[in-house]
Amino acid sequence: MPKNSKQTSSSVASQASEILRDSNSSGIQRKLAGSALAQASTGKETGADMETVASKVLNSPKYNDKTKTMAASVLAQSNKAR
Repeated sequence: MPKNSKQTSSSVASQASEILRDSNSSGIQRKLAGSALAQASTGKETGADMETVASKVLNSPKYNDKTKTMAASVLAQSNKAR
């Protein structure tokens, strides 16, 4: 299975860090931010369950731009063969 070599950008990693430090961040924001940070400067890929979560966020009108940015970053680092 081909490996995805993309990593979280420094600007998205910074936003993810802010989300994790903000006590008002939602659970879904924290989950996506944690996944995005885990993929910054590492070779890790998004797991299948996080791909599903991120996809649902991007397809829903109820999430804000910050949450959708995290979801897009997580999906960009998914395994393309899956």
